Amino acid sequence: MNTVIAADEFAPGLLGRRCWLELATGERIVLPTERWRAAPSPGDELLLRHCTGPTLDVGCGPGRLTAALLARGVPALGTDVSPVAVRLATEAGAPAVRRDVFEPQPGEGTWRHALLADGNIGIGGDPVRLLRRVRELLCDKGSALVEVDPPGGGVRHGRVRVATATPERGRWFDWAWVAADAVADVAGEAGMSTGWVRAAGGRWFAEVGR
Repeated sequence: MNTVIAADEFAPGLLGRRCWLELATGERIVLPTERWRAAPSPGDELLLRHCTGPTLDVGCGPGRLTAALLARGVPALGTDVSPVAVRLATEAGAPAVRRDVFEPQPGEGTWRHALLADGNIGIGGDPVRLLRRVRELLCDKGSALVEVDPPGGGVRHGRVRVATATPERGRWFDWAWVAADAVADVAGEAGMSTGWVRAAGGRWFAEVGR
């Protein structure tokens, strides 16, 4: 799967336009584009509190979490394949590099935490493969802080495209969703263990460790 294509497709949302994921089945999932550029929400605060050391924000978007960590004195770096995301993050004072998560990353094997917020567990359409890659980025006692779906949905894979109110539609790419009660199985397949799983601010999150 070409994650560069997927990330470029999110540019309208990164720039503040209302948009949604359109599934091949016809289902639509509204993207929380307002949250991407807003101050950290209660759900974000749960993630931020658990970042106790150097953190890599995978799929950082406009960099709100990276910037928030730096403001708290926590070393952080954003990484995203979208040039729009990297530009917006940099303008917001959040250092970011344009990089596919499956390509070499700065500080591989030394990060205390990796963030997969805003549904980024779906990157590439294979959560097990993604967590295996994230595991390589972490230090020996590192952990990934992951946003997941509410319990009951299991693990879903599908082809999606980004749509807006205009007639134009983006290109199709692979995506995935992991429900809160499916995290342990996915993490286990990736060679990781699940710590806590909890809700905050109407969203669900989990921590999985090496």
